[in-house]
Amino acid sequence: MKTAVGIGAAALVAFASALAFAPRTPPPLAPSSIGVEGSHFNAIDQVGSRLLTAGAMGEILYSDDRGAHWALAKLNQDRQALLVSMAFAPDNKTGLAVGHEGWILRTRDGGSSWEEVAFTKENGEPLMSVARLPSGDWITVGAFGKAMVSKDGGQNWQPMTLPAEVEDKHLNRIASSADKQHWLIVGERGLVLKSDDAGATWQAEPAFYNGSFYNAMATKDGGWLIYGMRGNVFLQAAPGAPWAKSEVPAAVSFFGHAQEQDGTIVLVGQGSMLGISKDGGKSFALQRAQGRATLTDIALTGPDSGWISSDGGLQPFSTRAKAASASGQGANP
Repeated sequence: MKTAVGIGAAALVAFASALAFAPRTPPPLAPSSIGVEGSHFNAIDQVGSRLLTAGAMGEILYSDDRGAHWALAKLNQDRQALLVSMAFAPDNKTGLAVGHEGWILRTRDGGSSWEEVAFTKENGEPLMSVARLPSGDWITVGAFGKAMVSKDGGQNWQPMTLPAEVEDKHLNRIASSADKQHWLIVGERGLVLKSDDAGATWQAEPAFYNGSFYNAMATKDGGWLIYGMRGNVFLQAAPGAPWAKSEVPAAVSFFGHAQEQDGTIVLVGQGSMLGISKDGGKSFALQRAQGRATLTDIALTGPDSGWISSDGGLQPFSTRAKAASASGQGANP
């Protein structure tokens, strides 16, 4: 790390859900599966028919029965460093996971086992997000403007050229459109980088907000939804349209998202709060999930179900349960 203070700042600002809480010791193994209650998980993804989750102490777990049972993936290096983000190639076999100390792991078997390809014990900036471009290149971004590209499947990495506006800002998330032709990188101090050529080149969007963005998602209308700290959510309704602030009834920081088949957008964030939008992201109602944890990510496994990761473990997500509690719109966090 550059300095202890610098890493503290990265931990608090870059991705609050992943970095602001001390890792927790995972529960003991159950006879037939891994317990997922109480551990700190930062990312959860549906990869083909498999669920994968990663987080504190470098743990990666997978489930082949929609979360009924979990198994611990094999890692060839036990760094016990925080993992923040995962991404997979279209074959659902090759994937990368990234985290603190510049840690990069690669899998070739869909997440059952992982090998270390990079780790920087001294002065290693946290890596916050990873993605695979249509070209086959992999990119990863992180704290202090860190951005790298790999052209050989993640084995070797070189600095990635980004606009000067990046400076030393923390880069928190890489997001893409469904067709992988349009991309965003979002970060602190309102930074939004955009690519309309499948990630080949990047341009900075004109500033429209001065706080931290934690994540972004493409909308079904070809626009973008960007969100982050203190309930600040912004919608670009269509390509090139102006950015408009969405209506959110409380200052809840959001970190992950999913979109249901009917178009409903679900954001997850601090205080176990869910942000629910039925109008394409123009406005959100708040509802509370289980407990009081910081929700970090969400993955849908079917038309009415899924899983949410948090700093307090994994919990099931049910559209039916959400609908049953719809009277809680506007609930205080």
